[in-house]
Amino acid sequence: MTTLLRISQIETLEGQSTILHDIDWQQFESILNDLGEKRRTRIAYLDGVLEIVMPLPEHEKIKVLISYFVQVLLDELGIDFEGYGSTTFKAKAKRAGLEPDECFYIQNNVAMRGIRKLDMAIDPPPDLAIEVDVTSKTKFAVYLALGVPELWLYDQTLKIYILANGEYLESELSPTFGNIPVRDIIPQFLELSLNEGRSAAMRNFRAWMKININPKT
Repeated sequence: MTTLLRISQIETLEGQSTILHDIDWQQFESILNDLGEKRRTRIAYLDGVLEIVMPLPEHEKIKVLISYFVQVLLDELGIDFEGYGSTTFKAKAKRAGLEPDECFYIQNNVAMRGIRKLDMAIDPPPDLAIEVDVTSKTKFAVYLALGVPELWLYDQTLKIYILANGEYLESELSPTFGNIPVRDIIPQFLELSLNEGRSAAMRNFRAWMKININPKT
């Protein structure tokens, strides 16, 4: 008797990806169940193509720091938010699914409080998603399919993309943070973390916020 190979038996090495073609929605759901929730890999699925990526440790350090900086900005500005991390977002009607590096509900934070199980048929996509060192063309297209309004891509530099008229347009500023030059400031503190460590970068970022940004009232 032939034994079928389980997707969890396939190893994806750090910094590399495994791409599977002709995967229908039922197979996609089955693969997600097989992979389980306690894993380091990230997935992106669109129109039958499934990509499984294993991020490098450096990637994880950077995405955690960027997430921290975003949370500090939101907190100091008095903006309510809900962080959804690397939650799996799936939209069967669009044959699309992915797991961001980090994501936030900001404009829709009230609607997403207390949600235990996402249903993209009725729930909105995250208002802001963050990706680090994106080499996957699949993910960019999935964000477009899901309709995520604001996408940050970091790869040595920080790029901000805003969804407008069915396409992502690069922007100098983030509509979430107005005139705050996050595209310039965040990479500076990421560089500081490489030279002086994560804790120093976090402390200095908060200090910069106190001096340069009006605190929450």
